[in-house]
Amino acid sequence: MPSSTPPPLNTANLLEKYGLRPKKKLGQNFLQDPNILEKIVAIADVNEKDTVLEIGPGLGSLTRHIAEKAEKVIAVEIDKNIIPPLRASLSGYPNATIIEGDMLKITPSEIINTSEYLVVANIPYYITSALLRHLIENKPRPKRMVLTIQKEVAKRICTPEGKKMSLLALSIQVYGKPEIAAEIPAGAFYPPPKVDSAVICIALYKDARIPAHLLDDFFHLAKAGFSQKRKTLRNSLAGGLRRPTTEIKKLLERADIDPRRRAETLNLDEWGILSKTWHKNTAAKSDS
Repeated sequence: MPSSTPPPLNTANLLEKYGLRPKKKLGQNFLQDPNILEKIVAIADVNEKDTVLEIGPGLGSLTRHIAEKAEKVIAVEIDKNIIPPLRASLSGYPNATIIEGDMLKITPSEIINTSEYLVVANIPYYITSALLRHLIENKPRPKRMVLTIQKEVAKRICTPEGKKMSLLALSIQVYGKPEIAAEIPAGAFYPPPKVDSAVICIALYKDARIPAHLLDDFFHLAKAGFSQKRKTLRNSLAGGLRRPTTEIKKLLERADIDPRRRAETLNLDEWGILSKTWHKNTAAKSDS
C-alpha cells in the first residue's frame, strides 16, 4: 500500500483524455483540492484497520487519499463510462476495489465482509435519505458516515429539534446525529457547482430512535405529512394517506397531537408516538 500523499489529479485533462464530460444528472462535480481531500479523510477518522465504502468515487481523487490510510477501500461507481479513468487513477493502490453499480441496488453484505465499516461519499442530495436508510437497514451497518453535499441541504439536515424540521432532517436524525464538520467552496470542484458544499459527519446510533417495526409507518406518515407542508397535519395527512379528515383528526388526538399543527413542528418523539398510534389503528382494522 502506498505511503505518500498522492499527487493531485488533473481532472480536466483526465476527462479529455477519455473523451468524457461531467454528467449533471449524476451530480458529477469532481472534488480536486488536495487540502480538502485530506481534511475529509481526517474528519472520517480513517485508520489502517478500517474498511471504507466510497459511493461515487468519480475519477478517484478522494479514493486515493482514503487508500493511503485505510486497510481497504471499496469504491462503488454507477457511471460505467468513468470506470476506465478511475481504474487508471487507482492502478497503484492494490487495497482499492472498484465495483460498477448502483449502491441503492447493492446490499452491503454482497461487497463488505467485515462487521463494521465507514462510509465516505460525495453524493447528490436527492439520494441522501434513501441511501442512508438502505445502508442502515441492511447488514453490516456502517459505524460512521461522512457525506459531502450542498451546504444549504447540510444545514437543513442538521436542524436541531425544536426548530422547523424538514423531511430529510427527520429521515437522517432518526438514525444518527449529524453535524457540519467542514465547508467547501464551489471552486474546490471541477466543474464548480453553483453553490457551496459542506461535509457532514453522522454518528450513528446503535438503534434507530423509532423502533424497527415502526420505521415503515414512520416514513409513510412523514412523507404524507410533508406532502403539503403548508397545510395543517389534519389536512396534509388526510391528503397524503387518502383518508377522511375526521379519521385523521381522531388519530392525531389519540397521539395527543394538535391536528392544527404542521408537520415541520413535530419532533422525532412525537413522530414516534404517531407511528405507534397509526400502527395500532391499522392492525386493529385488519383484525376486525
